[in-house]
Amino acid sequence: MAFINENEKYCTTCGSLYEVRDMEGEGKVQFCPTCNAWHFPVFNTACIMIVVDRVNRKILLIKQYGRPDYILVAGYVNRGEDAETTVAREVKEETGLDVVQIHFNRSEYFERSNSLMLNFTAYVDDASSMKVNREVDSYAWFSFEDARKNIKEGSLAKKFLEAYLDEAPFPDDICQTLL
Repeated sequence: MAFINENEKYCTTCGSLYEVRDMEGEGKVQFCPTCNAWHFPVFNTACIMIVVDRVNRKILLIKQYGRPDYILVAGYVNRGEDAETTVAREVKEETGLDVVQIHFNRSEYFERSNSLMLNFTAYVDDASSMKVNREVDSYAWFSFEDARKNIKEGSLAKKFLEAYLDEAPFPDDICQTLL
């Protein structure tokens, strides 16, 4: 039997094997014949942030967990938390910085972690108070173009950063208009 998601074969309520059935208006959906209930996909939700110092016109990239590449600050949305709260909380937890403005950029499903990744730009005014927590091995502030050159090749972080930089007509002027 083919499942919609091979990682979700059994009903989370009763443990019965799902069936895949056609649901009017939805297409193929997993169905529990024991509970007589439809079950939609379950996935994680995370935020991944382009942290921008508005005053110095720099982008923050971090290294984590002993890996050699620069990436963006990111974290999972907690139960009951909206995405904007997650952005401010994760930036504060990992860097000690206060976010003063948030802008949603785009989203993409990331198969490897079964996560919907929500990309935001998180603007900060005072990077001098930077104090990273134990999750961050090292960090650096980069110009817009140097951030593009230094972020991990082939990563979703790079894809989000490049889309942000490519869609802004004049990336260095973004910060000026926000001051």
